[in-house]
Amino acid sequence: MNMEIKLSAKTILDKDFKTGIRGYSQDEVDQFLDVIIQDYESFEKELAKKQQEIDMLKSELKTAQSQTPSQETRRQVQSSAYASNTNFDILKRIANLEKHVFGDKLYD
Repeated sequence: MNMEIKLSAKTILDKDFKTGIRGYSQDEVDQFLDVIIQDYESFEKELAKKQQEIDMLKSELKTAQSQTPSQETRRQVQSSAYASNTNFDILKRIANLEKHVFGDKLYD
């Protein structure tokens, strides 16, 4: 989302209004513009802060994505090693149970 901001705090501060016969109260306009300027400055700071956060998160994401394949490969190897060890252990237990239940009859 690319938004174009037409006014800056300085532009608002430097704006001069022409006065007419029944013009606005200059003090009231100045006070209102002061509030608007403060808001603009706050928004500009917040936008800059958010942009820094976005840049930092993009950088972290890029780093994480570049590290993911090697870490994923390690996880796959570990999980397959665990699965094969687990399968072996299960088969061993079954063999022991069969030996215990059926005794030597199983191997005759």
